[in-house]
Amino acid sequence: MSMPQGVRLGADIGGTFTDIVLDVGGHLHSCKLLTDYATPEQPILDGIANVADQAGVTLDEIGSVIHGTTLATNALIERRGARTALITTEGFRDVIEMRTESRFSQYDLNIQLPVPLIPREHRFTVKGRIDAQAQELQPLDEPALERLAVVVDSGGFESVAIGFIHSYLNASHEQRARDILATRLDLPISISSEVSPQMREFERFNTVCANAYVRPQMESYLSRLQRRLAEQGAACPVFMIHSGGGLISVETAAAFPVRLVESGPAGGAIFAADVARRFGLNKVVSYDMGGTTAKICLIENFQPGTARSFEVARTARFAKGSGMPISIPVIEMIEIGAGGHRPGRR
Repeated sequence: MSMPQGVRLGADIGGTFTDIVLDVGGHLHSCKLLTDYATPEQPILDGIANVADQAGVTLDEIGSVIHGTTLATNALIERRGARTALITTEGFRDVIEMRTESRFSQYDLNIQLPVPLIPREHRFTVKGRIDAQAQELQPLDEPALERLAVVVDSGGFESVAIGFIHSYLNASHEQRARDILATRLDLPISISSEVSPQMREFERFNTVCANAYVRPQMESYLSRLQRRLAEQGAACPVFMIHSGGGLISVETAAAFPVRLVESGPAGGAIFAADVARRFGLNKVVSYDMGGTTAKICLIENFQPGTARSFEVARTARFAKGSGMPISIPVIEMIEIGAGGHRPGRR
C-alpha cells in the first residue's frame, strides 16, 4: 500500500472528553472518548485505533501527532501536583505569599487572597545576591545548598523550584545551585531564569513554582504516551500546542510544562482564527464550549489577542489579581465554568 500524503493526527485532552481527529489527505476522521485521569494516554491510544480503522491506515503511516491538553491546568487548579520545594534568595521566602500587596477588591475587609502554591514550610533560603545591574553583590552560599539537598532528600519532595533575585539578568547563581542539587538529588529541578526570564520576582517565582509543581506528572504522562505510541507502531514525532498557540517538542514540554497551561484552549482559538481567515472575517469572537469550561476569544485581523502573562484559578470570577499569575506567552481568553462531571476541571 502506498503511503497516504499528509497523514496527521490531532489529540486534545479536555476536562470531560478526549477528542481525536485524523487527517488523511484532507479527509477527516474523528472520535470522542471520556478522559481518563488515571491514564490519560489510554483514550488517545484507543481513539487513534478507532480513527485509523475508519480511515483504513496503519499507525506507522501517521506522519505527525499534534497534541493539546488541559492536564497541567487542572493539576494547578485542583492542587494535585508534586510535593515541591522552593529555594530562593535569603529574605525573599515570603514573596509568593505577600504577592504584590495590592488588593483585587479594595474595600472588602474580609478579602481572602489565593493560598500560595508552595506552603511556607516548603520554602528555603540561601545567601547570595545578584543586583539589578547583573553584578554579584554576595557570593552564593554553596555549603548551605549542600545542606539543603539533605533536607530536601529527607523531606519526601518530588520536585524543586529555584528562584533568585535578578536571575533574569544573570542566571549564574541559579545554574550553579541547580548543578549542586542535581549531584545529590534525583529530582526534576526548575530554575526561574529558564522558565520565565522576566523581571518582577513575584510573577517569576510563582511561574517557576507552577512549573516544578506539575513537572513530575507531565513528564511521566508524556513519557508514557511516547513509549506506548512507539510500542503500537506510531514512530512519528509528537508536538505539543503551547499556551501562545505555537508548537513545541515533547522534550521541551516535559521540561517546561507550565507552557501547556492553556494548551487545549489555545488550539481552539487558532482554529477559530483560521476559519475567520478562510471566510474573510476580520473581527470575530470565538466561543469554545467544553465539558467543564467555555472559552471566549477576540480575534481581530485573523489573529487572536496575545499577552505575556495570565492568571489561573481566580477566586473572584473576573477580578484581576485574585488568581495565580503565570508569566508565559499566552492567547488571551475569558473562561467561565460550565459544570461538567468533574468539578473544577477546565
